[in-house]
Order: sequence, then structure tokens, then C-alpha cells
Amino acid sequence: MRREYDFLVLGSGIAGLSFARLAAQHGRVAVVTKRGAEETSTSHAQGGIASVLDERDSFELHTEDSLVAGAGQCRENAVRITVEEGPQRLLELVALGCHFDLDGHGRYDLTREGGHSRRRIVHAQDMTGKEVQRALLEHCLSLPQISLFEQSCAVDLVCDKRLPLGKGRCLGAYVLREDGHIEAFHAKQTVLATGGSGKAYLYTSNPDMATGDGLAMAFRAGARIANMEFFQFHPTCLFHPEAKNFLISEAVRGEGGILRLKNGQSFMQNHHPQGDLAPRDVVTRAMDTEMKKSGDAHLLLDVRHLGKSFLEKRFPTLLATCRSFGIDMVECPIPVVPAAHYQCGGVDTDLEGRTSIPGLFAIGEVAHTGLHGANRLASNSLLEGLVFGHRAAQAAAQKLKETPLPFEDIAPWIYKGQADSFEGVLVRQNWEDIRRLMWNLVGIVRSNKRLWLAQHRLALLREEIRAFYGEYVVTRDMLELRNIADVAHLIVECALARKESRGLHMSLDWPDTASTPQPDTFIQREP
Repeated sequence: MRREYDFLVLGSGIAGLSFARLAAQHGRVAVVTKRGAEETSTSHAQGGIASVLDERDSFELHTEDSLVAGAGQCRENAVRITVEEGPQRLLELVALGCHFDLDGHGRYDLTREGGHSRRRIVHAQDMTGKEVQRALLEHCLSLPQISLFEQSCAVDLVCDKRLPLGKGRCLGAYVLREDGHIEAFHAKQTVLATGGSGKAYLYTSNPDMATGDGLAMAFRAGARIANMEFFQFHPTCLFHPEAKNFLISEAVRGEGGILRLKNGQSFMQNHHPQGDLAPRDVVTRAMDTEMKKSGDAHLLLDVRHLGKSFLEKRFPTLLATCRSFGIDMVECPIPVVPAAHYQCGGVDTDLEGRTSIPGLFAIGEVAHTGLHGANRLASNSLLEGLVFGHRAAQAAAQKLKETPLPFEDIAPWIYKGQADSFEGVLVRQNWEDIRRLMWNLVGIVRSNKRLWLAQHRLALLREEIRAFYGEYVVTRDMLELRNIADVAHLIVECALARKESRGLHMSLDWPDTASTPQPDTFIQREP
């Protein structure tokens, strides 16, 4: 079966739905998401959205904070566009019915997070992403031009094969539906809004669906990928044997939370002038250093001094979740550990979300716009989804007018694998091998020796997975395994290419930061 649309959006988070609601004014939109539409990385975001909304703040200050956090690797025009267009996009979100917390005077209750020089984070308690997801999804579901396909996992992009790899126009994608059949979705404009790839690492704050699907598909189709060595590790994830991936928001330290060693001693003042409010890359490396020095498996985040009433009002979800694991943060510090959190590199785009493949856009975490540089500033991620979802929708709508419907046929999916799905234990074994390998060898601090070892082992694993893919019936588990293997390969190759330490990329063999910003690290599949 083949479906035809003007716009195909892969992903249903803040970037994908921001695009879809605007694109619906110009044509028919298919939104494809591999789980339920509300199951996104957006819905898990606790902290908030950074935006200049206070007279004591300014675009220049927000821009400077972003550039400083990005460690000289940002594209300044991308930063300025995001910062300056952010307030208007935020107000549009409010107009759709998104509710943010207000102070006692009816103004936005702005908070501060690491790396910010002003209080500029709007939030909905500690469930900001969930509220944003609700408002956008309700609006999009009310639009008849939008068709939603849940429990549907994209397999691969489809491009015009009459031109070399990476040069042919994107025509849509093959999609694995819930019943096991693979359908061709044909579109004039295809948009990757698939989020990040934290599940490539053993410890991550990301939900289970963050397997780098869009990134891997774009790479296989020949798109240009940039700066995958810059993978952000969040300093504070809950350390508990039953807590799978629960994030302790950056806002906790923004409100005065203090990181401590297990003996109760604070330490961030020894690593950075901003102490506990230092940028994430600094805090994460400091924690890694202290854990290696002490041999402890985790550290502590202390909020007891903030008081019960404040914690109940500001962090109700965090308080309840910690209590469900037997941790009362009112009475005792929270055990925390760094974990893979955010992909700062991605599918390289221009300032309208266009990739190097005609007809293919990328927005949100899957994209590399240059906003985040070598380290993302806290709460700039949801902002980026809003701004570039809007910009990409405008550009794609214009392209729709310029581009006639591509009448090239998308061939029906050819079911190559005839054998029943292979044993789950094989998927699990390869999955765990990749994630543990990435954590141990390609983590917070790297070395050439570790990277070469990871490169060698990944080559063997990817070859094995390719063989499985051709032999067995395609399942979602197999697709996700294939994708995280490709993402891991991209991270390692980019890390080996950068001959310095900068931002999120710390190399023992290249410990110094180059005196002038280095070129972006590009990687592209060869024909």
C-alpha cells in the first residue's frame, strides 16, 4: 500500500507538531510516530523553555550565554535567530492553550539554570514538556488536514535512485505499521523530527524510543552529518537500581541545589567560578573526576535547605517520584549520576531546516543547526524545536509551491527476510554490547586507544546486524538495534576526527582546546 501526502513528518514531539500545525495550512500532513503520539522526549522534559521575557534580560545576554556554553563551536546566526524569534514562538504556544507558571503578580515565574546569567526559564512546575506536548497535540488533532499514524516505525527514507547517493530527491519513507506490514508513505516534503539517540549509551536520561532513528536513516540515505562527537551528558540522573532513566532537572540546581560528595562535602566551587551553576559539560566532567577519585558509584544532590513547602510547590513530580523509590528529598540528599542526555550534533541543516538531500528537512534534536555548538545551554532545546519547526514549515510550504508532485513511483517494500524474527536474546545481547561499549569507551572522557577499540568492535557488530537485517522478518526491535549501531559508529568516527578537547568532547590524547574554533566535523556515507 502507498499513501500520498504533501508533508510527511516523522516524530510527534515539539518540533514535529510545531511543523505539522503550520504545514496543515498549506496541504495534507501525515505525522508518523513509533509509539503513542504523547510518548516523546518532549513529554519527558522537566525544566522549561529559555526565552527573554524580562526587562532585566536581553537578547544579547541570552545569545552570549549560549555562545559561551557552546565553547566556540556555535553558528552565531543560528543562535541569534533562535534567541530573537523565541519569545514570539512561545507566545504562540500560549495562545494554543499551553499554561506556564505565573508569579504572584501575574507574570511568568522565571527560573534560572546552569550557564544562564539571568532568570529566563518559563516552566509548568517540573512537567513543562508534558504540558507543551498536551497543548500541541490537542491542537494538531483538531486539524482535519493532519493524519496521525501511531505505533508506526520508519524503516528507511526513499530517495530518487536515478541520482547518486545523497543527491536524489527524498520522496518519503517506508514505515513499519503495528500489524507488521511495511507501507510506502509518499510526500513532496519529508521532515525528520525523531529526537535524539541517548539509548546508544548504557546510562541515559532519554526514554526508550530515543534510538537515533532519523539520524541513522538520513546517514544511510547519504545526508551530511555534523559534530556527533558532542554528546551531552546530564549531570544529575537519579541513581537507583529500579529507576530506569529518571532525570533530576537542571532547575533543581538553578533553584539552589548543591552537589556533594558522599561524605557531604560540596565540590563544584573547586572546578568553576559559577560553582553548581556552571555549564553542563563542566559539571559533568567535575562529577566524573570526583567519582573516579573517590571510587564512588554516585554523588549527592542536596536540596534540604530549600524547605518542604518550596519543594512541594516547585518540584511536585520530582518529590513524588523520589519518594516512590524510598528517597525523601526533604529529609535526605538525592543520589545522582551523570547520564547521556542530549545529542548536540545531528543531520546538518541550514537555517530553515533543509538538509543536504533535496526534499528532506530535519528539526529538533535530530538536527544540527549550529545552535548548541560543543555544548547545549540548558532549556535551549525546546526553544529550538519551536523556532525551527516554524521556520522549516514556512520553507517547506514555499517549496511545495515550487515543486510539482513527484510522480516517480515508490516501489512496494520487498520482503527479503523470510525467517521468523530471530530470538530476542540476540537482539538484547547486541543491544547491551553496543550500549556498554559506548559507555565504557566513548563516554565523558575519551582516548584514542578507547576510540580505536570501539571502532573495531562496532564494525563487527554492524556487520552482524546487517546480516540479521537481510535474513529475518523486520521488527521494531531490529530496526532500533540497527539504528543505534549506526549512531554509535557516527559518534566514534566524529570523535576520532577531532584533534582537540572542546565542550562535550574531552580527549586524553588531545587535552588542549585549539586557540581558534575548529571546523565542524562532517561525515557522509560514500556511494
